[in-house]
Amino acid sequence: MVSRIFRICLLLGLAGAVVRAVEPAPSARPFAQDEIQRHLSGLLKDHFTLEGDLAVELLLLRPGLVATKTASDWQVQVTEFPAVAGSSMMVRFRPVADGQALPEQTAVLRANLWRDAWYAKEPVAFGTTFDPAQFEAKRVDFFRDREAVAVGMPAVAYILSRGVTAGRLLTWRDLAKRPLVRKGEMVEVSATDGRLVVNLKGLVMQNGGQGDFVTVRNPDSKKDFSAYVIDENRVQVRF
Repeated sequence: MVSRIFRICLLLGLAGAVVRAVEPAPSARPFAQDEIQRHLSGLLKDHFTLEGDLAVELLLLRPGLVATKTASDWQVQVTEFPAVAGSSMMVRFRPVADGQALPEQTAVLRANLWRDAWYAKEPVAFGTTFDPAQFEAKRVDFFRDREAVAVGMPAVAYILSRGVTAGRLLTWRDLAKRPLVRKGEMVEVSATDGRLVVNLKGLVMQNGGQGDFVTVRNPDSKKDFSAYVIDENRVQVRF
């Protein structure tokens, strides 16, 4: 009987409708632990705007959380987030079964935040300008190695503030911004206020990299002011 109906619908161009009509509805199931973990991982990542792949593992959860409940659609509502994201977190959440909120639960999580970070392929000497070609990307847990330098860091010129041996993870302690202005040197100063633009020379009183604020002295008036480093030997005054 079914095959006869299918042949008729096929002739009428309605086979798709028949296929959709006989598709089984999602079956009811308990809320599996790995599914809870996936939900919590996504919610925590969005809440803390984390970059990378966040993986969480439930270490402590009240036994029989939803063992007696089945549903075809499970969701999670976090009712209390941790103060900070880290390798160990406690979170309060409420399972939602087919739209029905269940009692609030408290869970202890172990977490990893996986991102690509730089490892030295060869020894890199102090003072060397950072060059990605001298490094290779490896997966790192940024909750454990919080000072690791991530691949895709901001495009600012850096130098090695200390030497790095081959095979070692590069950290922010190993880097410093490459000075674009240097203490005791004359630089170009631009100051704008609306349509008014003033250009002059100034004496830099300290080293500074891109984006840094440095003290500059007017050589005529001997007055000091603060300026923003924008390029090699160039600073800008912002009003």
